Amino acid sequence: MSPDRLEAVLMLLMLMVYNASGAFVGINIGTNVSDLPSASDIVSILKAKKIQHVRLVDSDHEMLVALANTGIEVMVGVPNNQLLRMGQSRPTAADWINKNVAAYIPATNITYIAVGDEILTTVPNAALVLVPALQFLQSALLAANLNTQVKLSSPHSMDMISKAFPPSTATFNSTWSSVMLQYLGFLKKTGSSFMLNAQPYYGYVKGQGVFPLEYALFRSLNPNSQIADPNTNLFYTNMFDAMVDATYNSIKAMNFTDIPVMVTASGWPWHSARKEPAADVDNALAYNTNLIRHVLNNSGTPSQPNNQVSTYLFELFSEDLRSGSVSGESWGIMFSNASAVYSLTFEDVATASTDSPALHGMFCVANSSAPHSALKQSLDWACGPGSANCSAIQPGQPCYKPDDIVAVASYAFNDYYHRTQASGGTCNFNSTATISSTDPSLSIHVSLVSLSQH
Repeated sequence: MSPDRLEAVLMLLMLMVYNASGAFVGINIGTNVSDLPSASDIVSILKAKKIQHVRLVDSDHEMLVALANTGIEVMVGVPNNQLLRMGQSRPTAADWINKNVAAYIPATNITYIAVGDEILTTVPNAALVLVPALQFLQSALLAANLNTQVKLSSPHSMDMISKAFPPSTATFNSTWSSVMLQYLGFLKKTGSSFMLNAQPYYGYVKGQGVFPLEYALFRSLNPNSQIADPNTNLFYTNMFDAMVDATYNSIKAMNFTDIPVMVTASGWPWHSARKEPAADVDNALAYNTNLIRHVLNNSGTPSQPNNQVSTYLFELFSEDLRSGSVSGESWGIMFSNASAVYSLTFEDVATASTDSPALHGMFCVANSSAPHSALKQSLDWACGPGSANCSAIQPGQPCYKPDDIVAVASYAFNDYYHRTQASGGTCNFNSTATISSTDPSLSIHVSLVSLSQH
């Protein structure tokens, strides 16, 4: 074995040992973008954000080359429109593995293949070829001696589960019983994970008020709004955990155990039409920040406390070419020009300071069109029960400005938001505040300078 190849193999082994120590958070990279950055630019973004796991929707060769020798773990995808050929022809499956996987290992650290995406609920006529495709691809991996490094699975949506709550009674839709038995048998035999696309945003919207928004966003629930599974007396503080546990129980209902669940897509849209008010920047930032912290604390779920749930955030770029609703185009944490929709850190934010690095460049400011009486009420709450540090805006202090409540309230709102966002604090204040990229303290400074000049 050449020194370069030996070094690459050792690097892969070290990464495998490192990642066995706990759950990780990766990110999806979609391609329905009108002006997608180059592969090398995307990899530079991943490095800058310290993202060590990516899920590609396909097996784009430029991306696979750019990801070589980075150590980043890569999940490649077999697109839905290729599944039929893959499931009907063993040679086709072998050719796909040779051209899209074997040709790039070990330089590119490919560890998973997602075969199709939500096939059973979006392309039901392809259901019968799903497991044959997995089996043919597995045979090709075995022939290439890659079956221990690269695992195969297929992402499913929560629509596969007839009734997800309470989690303890959840079962897969009986329509797919035969396919699911074969699919779970394949996962068990190959030591692969069940891939789940868990999107609490859709669970919240479809619930039409049954579940509080705080529950979907990992925020603290009012003691009177605690959500428990009546059959197990397990309390659920967030919808994400309930979805994962519903999946575990659905697997168990088919007499399978010890199949880990991996979440292949989870996120929150930052923009929508008027009919989807929960899709905004504040909620997207809150969900994704709280999701990252939740996954990285390795706490598992209420029914599976020892099973950590690695998760791929959905997604890196907002896909403006994606068909459907406005919110469907707005899940990315970045625009295609590489500017951030909002700032997000992929490191363990559980130990972050009160001024979370996830909020750098993001400020909570007063809505200038809100009634002054409403702003005053929100300001009083922020400086009182909200425990914001309002000392600088008190009478006699440098930022005191009694005739500019918008500036003063912005100062208080922003202090509260940066202190509490990591633990569920929001930038709303009864709709009197909003997210901005302008530091509110600057507006007070400008006002004071303007006054001193008159």
